[in-house]
Amino acid sequence: MAEEKGVKLLDLWSSPFGQRCRIALAEKEVEYEYKEENLSDKSELLLKSNPIYKKIPVLIHDGKPVCESLIIVQYIDEVWPSKTPILPSDPYARAQARFWADYVDKKVYECGTRLWKQKGEALQEAKEEFILILKTLEAELGDKKYFGGETFGLVDIALVPFTSWFYSYETYAGFSIEQECSKLVSWAKRCKERASVAKTLYEPKKIHEFVGHLRKKYGVE
Repeated sequence: MAEEKGVKLLDLWSSPFGQRCRIALAEKEVEYEYKEENLSDKSELLLKSNPIYKKIPVLIHDGKPVCESLIIVQYIDEVWPSKTPILPSDPYARAQARFWADYVDKKVYECGTRLWKQKGEALQEAKEEFILILKTLEAELGDKKYFGGETFGLVDIALVPFTSWFYSYETYAGFSIEQECSKLVSWAKRCKERASVAKTLYEPKKIHEFVGHLRKKYGVE
């Protein structure tokens, strides 16, 4: 691992957004200090580093905070360019990668959350919407190894942390992602063969246990 001074990540173990940053840092072989946050009692450092949103993840580099996961991942790519590029060099390909990463950001988390928070008709609507979102992503993936072709990149990093949540989504909403989007499931398995992903993602059943606590917290159960 390359030694880097002054790199700290404020994060939460289960956060798919924080996991994006951890995967990117691992891809670049950047050493950093990891600080687990308690979101019920946020640290002064977090509140000072992200005073606008007061959310994790926050990357602190040489004392300067960078917020929002996709911005952090792109920052990591620019600051440590010598290792495994995350964004393609071609401007159009780069724009497309940003478009699809933004699509993941706007669609997957919000709809996925409704799968474990909602019941009845609202849950059914969320399930139908979520399947459509995954099918849209699968169509973009096509027969490629990764979203960027042969190269693991921004869109893969944006989406792959959510695959640990798939089991919970399926369990609470009553459907099979593999039956609906088998190519996407195969892509997830390829991603998990990468050391950066394998060491970052948690077992789906551990995430499921965490989601169970969330359901109790929000009065779903």
